[in-house]
Amino acid sequence: MHPFISLRRVWWPWCVLLLLSGCIDPYLPEGVGAAPNYLVVDGYLNSRGRSLIQLSRTYRLDQNTAPPRETGATLFIEQQDGPRFPLSETAPGTYTSIPLNFSTESNYRLYILTAEGKEYASAFMPAKVTPPIDSVTWRVNDNGLTIYVNSHDDTNSTQYYRWDFDETWEIVPTIIPQYEFRGGDVRLISVPYPDVCWGNSPSTAVRLAKTTNLSQDRIADFPLQSYPRTSERIGHKYSILVRQFAQTREEYQYWELLQKNTENIGTLFDPLPSQLTGNIRSLTDEGEVVLGYVGAYSRQEKRIFISRAELPGTWPYITGYESCSPPDTVLMKDVLAVFRGGFTVPVEQVFYSSGAIQGYTSTTLDCADCRKRGTAVRPNFWQ
Repeated sequence: MHPFISLRRVWWPWCVLLLLSGCIDPYLPEGVGAAPNYLVVDGYLNSRGRSLIQLSRTYRLDQNTAPPRETGATLFIEQQDGPRFPLSETAPGTYTSIPLNFSTESNYRLYILTAEGKEYASAFMPAKVTPPIDSVTWRVNDNGLTIYVNSHDDTNSTQYYRWDFDETWEIVPTIIPQYEFRGGDVRLISVPYPDVCWGNSPSTAVRLAKTTNLSQDRIADFPLQSYPRTSERIGHKYSILVRQFAQTREEYQYWELLQKNTENIGTLFDPLPSQLTGNIRSLTDEGEVVLGYVGAYSRQEKRIFISRAELPGTWPYITGYESCSPPDTVLMKDVLAVFRGGFTVPVEQVFYSSGAIQGYTSTTLDCADCRKRGTAVRPNFWQ
């Protein structure tokens, strides 16, 4: 999540013109779709473990593909006035170090040499050690539930905190097919559809807090995530893995600016986004723009689970399949035409009052196969 162009600065005036004219056709100003080939550096130097850095390039705004990976680069973690530690390319554009234990008395930086021979480096940064997460809690209110994080640092040396998280939840379909269309005929299903799947979503919002104005370096009930009582994510069983990072003041300010650029752009009175550059510089060309901020700190994690039985019984039971209509009936004469396309599946047999088969009930794949919404592979951490 490294914006390389201030979109709002480009399209805001056009939005005003379009609103005044009443035009509803989308407009993309000339040049907005053209992306410069900036290097994007994503990751941090783990002061107590393996570091993972991802390198990619910026790409067109209207391009519906993954960003181009920067492969074949040589990366090192450099200790100021000390040794350097290599990172290996473990996947295209992904570089990983061996487990390391940084000295809190030294500064560290990331060095990059691309396959084209261009050199880049982050600023040297002190190695911070993130304090443990005291607890991740949740509370319900009239509208839903909110998840909170609590932490503290007795040494008063953290002060700047950042969090991200991964969410996982159960998906339980309400229709389980008994039949399938195979070999030009409807028959009993050979491989049953899963009766439970798991959805997963990483956090995209920036969560920050600081204690510089407090008498203690303590975070109490900082809200991380909220859900209304009608959310399907909390309909069965839900889990959140919270990750905590200690930040320097400079990195905190970088993420704070990123937060403003990505979240506070809802009205004409919000501040316009500012350009983000980070702490990576080109050693080959001083004028080249590089995107990303690489800090040096450790990570702390804590996971919790929330089951439907723990929530108020008066809350509605939401499955996520409410939009699925009741199964339709497919008459025998229409079986080939309906099921051959593969967009619907037979569910159960339907009989005339005489006992003869009238046809089959059917539903869409999205309503019957929860793998359309998640994975049937049970997470190894699931309880």
